[in-house]
Amino acid sequence: MTFEKNTEALVKEAEAALADRFEKIDNIAFENTRWVMESFSRNRVSDSMFAGTTGYGYNDRGRQTLENVYADVFGAEAAIVRHSIINGTQAIAIGLYGLLRPGDILLSVTGKPYDTLEEVIGISGTPGNGSLADFGVGYRQIDLMPQEQGGGFDFPAIAGQLGDERVKVVFVQRSKGYMDRKTLSSEQIKELVTCVKSSRPDVFVFCDNCYGEFCQTKEPSGYGADLCAGSLIKNAGGGMALSGGYLVGSERAVELASYRLTTVGIGAEAGATLGQNRDLFKGFFYAPHTTAQALKTAALAAYMFEAAGFEVEPHFADERYDIIQQVRCGSPELLCAFCRGIQKGSPVDSFVTPEPWEMPGYSDKVIMAAGAFVQGASIELSADGPLRPPYTAFFQGGLTYESGKIGIMSAYDEMKKI
Repeated sequence: MTFEKNTEALVKEAEAALADRFEKIDNIAFENTRWVMESFSRNRVSDSMFAGTTGYGYNDRGRQTLENVYADVFGAEAAIVRHSIINGTQAIAIGLYGLLRPGDILLSVTGKPYDTLEEVIGISGTPGNGSLADFGVGYRQIDLMPQEQGGGFDFPAIAGQLGDERVKVVFVQRSKGYMDRKTLSSEQIKELVTCVKSSRPDVFVFCDNCYGEFCQTKEPSGYGADLCAGSLIKNAGGGMALSGGYLVGSERAVELASYRLTTVGIGAEAGATLGQNRDLFKGFFYAPHTTAQALKTAALAAYMFEAAGFEVEPHFADERYDIIQQVRCGSPELLCAFCRGIQKGSPVDSFVTPEPWEMPGYSDKVIMAAGAFVQGASIELSADGPLRPPYTAFFQGGLTYESGKIGIMSAYDEMKKI
């Protein structure tokens, strides 16, 4: 694979400018790796735990220990980690249905949630399909403050809503998703927890933690969030998990979620692992390092495309609280070119040309580039975006910085053809 000389020169310029940022990313990865390894030692992880169970999966020491490790590392009281959870949306839905009851109100304090949750909540889709709304759960939302005012939580509005005793869950989406906003830090979510608990200790704070794991040295659950959920084919799976999702948080919140995962009275006590434990343990071991590779790749993309005249978020020198990099392409042609370039620079299916399509759960056509070893794995080199103005590419992943760099260079050259 060859690239234009100007592209190679820009990469060298970018890497020199990013040296300090890369060092900070590596330091975070080291601290997180140290914590993961200490947790493995404390929980006496052994080879015997890698064997799978079948049937009911009772007394699966590997599954139980893995969940203890997740809770430990994420600063939580309990955890559910299962290969059978198909994606982050299902993990979040398990938590929402577990915590909410008819007559309760779900309050989203980061504006409209990610597209795939709309039908779960019942703000779109067909009535009668089993949404939260069908079960009598109300929904309200509060937007984040405008970016010119810092883009943080609207605490006065949140406090006003907490006066309604029907509010049961305060929902926060850490990452930007397809929204044009900044990703939230764990410290910002700590402020939200303090605000909520100071007036309503009975309210659950639930964080969609997708894309944010291991970007900092402390997770929202370590700051008191009652429940955090995510996907194992994003950061936490380290590129090794073949599928799965997790929920971590307080003992009570995780217990309620477990009853939705299986059934009341069984909860997290059952669930055959079918030989998946080894990859889930190994993936969590890799996760801090693999996340760092994705963060470096995102920072490189920010520098190169900003240098080419595109608007990017975050800026290349900014602190990063998730692995997502936005590039505002400005036209459907450039967005599609970006995704074609990522696909060409991928290790799998590099010969495939991505096209926009009506993807289930999304309101607009979406184009996705995903030359991944695991289908849809966002921690691997991938890019996607809805075909709506300003035609933003959402880039994430890179199992290694070297392969991520190749993907970015490929996308850069492809866009220069338009």
